[in-house]
Amino acid sequence: MADDKDVLRDVWFGRIPTCFTLNPDEVTEREAEPYYLLLPRVSYLPLVTDKVKKHFLKVMRTEDVEEMWFEHEGTPLKWHYPIGVLFDFHASNTVLPWSITVHFKNFPDVDLLHCPTNSMVEAHFMSSIKEADALKHKSQVVNDMQKKDHKQLWMGLQNDKFDQFWAMNRKLMEYPTEEGGFRYIPFRIYQTTNDRPFIQRLFRPVSTEGNPHTLFDLLKEMCPDALTKDGCLQHLPCLPWTSFMSLTLNLCFSSSPPPKVESASLLG
Repeated sequence: MADDKDVLRDVWFGRIPTCFTLNPDEVTEREAEPYYLLLPRVSYLPLVTDKVKKHFLKVMRTEDVEEMWFEHEGTPLKWHYPIGVLFDFHASNTVLPWSITVHFKNFPDVDLLHCPTNSMVEAHFMSSIKEADALKHKSQVVNDMQKKDHKQLWMGLQNDKFDQFWAMNRKLMEYPTEEGGFRYIPFRIYQTTNDRPFIQRLFRPVSTEGNPHTLFDLLKEMCPDALTKDGCLQHLPCLPWTSFMSLTLNLCFSSSPPPKVESASLLG
């Protein structure tokens, strides 16, 4: 796989300054101080908020604690969305640090999935990995991996270990040079202004004429409303003309700043 390791590292170590505050309706024994964290864009909230939970439990009674969940300005935050996607969705135009409210009661069952343990996150993550490899390699790579390989991939993400994760993820990003890319490029375009939570369709890395598809080609076909009248993408002036295959190799499991109402996520 021909990659740029500096780019991979920059993507992996992207952080969002965040301020967690306890919902004022929670019953506490004393005032709860805010808690500050640098959240990794490529991770999930349940994996990186253990310290947040411990911090606020110090001021609460055990009988007043139920499942922890988060919201931003009244909107519950979906734990199965990457943190970068959540930020782009709800707070990309706000002043940092990102303000997140912590709740321990009144879980919004209609809006959120329950996540009692990190094994739920692992199952979701591995499902995404397998779905992506089915599109890229007909599941051949992920099926050839041993259980310990799957565990190494997961532990690399869970523990924020770049080298551990990429030592295994590299296998999932390889392809025969003569083919010019994967069978299909796995992607999702998350939406805030549509009944469908995201767009996900088959998309090849090259056209029928053999020309590399770009991000512009993808958005023109899948989400034309994200483009301005002159065919540009407001917040990503350079990326639209970059090979989408190249973006995939360097930005997988990342999220890019949204063109007003969407956030694009490239899956493993």
